[in-house]
Amino acid sequence: MINAKSFIKPLTWLFFSVSFLDIIGVILQDSWLQLIFKPLIMPSLILLYVVRVKSRNYWYVAAMFFSFLGDVLLLDKNNMFLYGIAAFLITQLLYVLIIAKDLPRSDFKTKALALLPFLFFFTGLISILKDGLGEFLIPVIIYGLAISIFGFVSLLNYLLKKDRASLTLLIGAILFILSDSMIALHKFYEPQAIYPSAIMITYIAAQFLIFGYMIKQSEK
Repeated sequence: MINAKSFIKPLTWLFFSVSFLDIIGVILQDSWLQLIFKPLIMPSLILLYVVRVKSRNYWYVAAMFFSFLGDVLLLDKNNMFLYGIAAFLITQLLYVLIIAKDLPRSDFKTKALALLPFLFFFTGLISILKDGLGEFLIPVIIYGLAISIFGFVSLLNYLLKKDRASLTLLIGAILFILSDSMIALHKFYEPQAIYPSAIMITYIAAQFLIFGYMIKQSEK
C-alpha cells in the first residue's frame, strides 16, 4: 500500500518549482513559461493539501480551485480580466466563510479595531483608482470589499486567538491584498516594471501561508 505521506516532499518541491519557473517567466516576459507553469501552481498546492491532511476542508479545496481558475483566466488580462476577478471573488468569499465559521465571539471594540485598517486601505485605494476604472468601477469595488472583509476576519481571528497559525493567516491575507492592489494599480493607475513579478511573488507567498494555516487547523 502506498503511503500518502511519501508524496509530501515531492509535491512541496513541485509547488515551489512551478512557482519559481512562473516567476522567472514573468521577469523574462516569457509568455510560454507563464502559460505552462502558472496553471500548475494551485493544482500542485491542492495535491499537497490532499496528501497532508486526513480531515479535509472541502470549502478550502473549492477556494483553491477558483484560484486556479482565476490564474488561468488572467493569463489573458485584456479579454478575460472580468472573469478572472469573478473567479477570485468566489475564492475570497470562500476564505471569509472558512475563517468566520471558526471565529470565537468578540465585542464591538475588537471588531472595530480589526475593521478600521482595511476600511481605510480600501477607501484610499478606490480613491486613487476611480478615475481610471471606467466600466470596471463596480466590479473592482465589489472585489475590493470582498478582499477587505477577508483581511478584516483574518485580523479579527488573530486578535482573538493570538497564536502562530492565526498570524500566518493574517500575513497571508495582507500579502493577497497587496498582490491584488498592485494588479489594480498596474492596470488602472500607473504601470510599473516591478509590479508583474511582485504581484506573483506576493500572491504565491499568500497562498502558501493560507495553506499553512489550513494545515494547522486540520491538526486541531
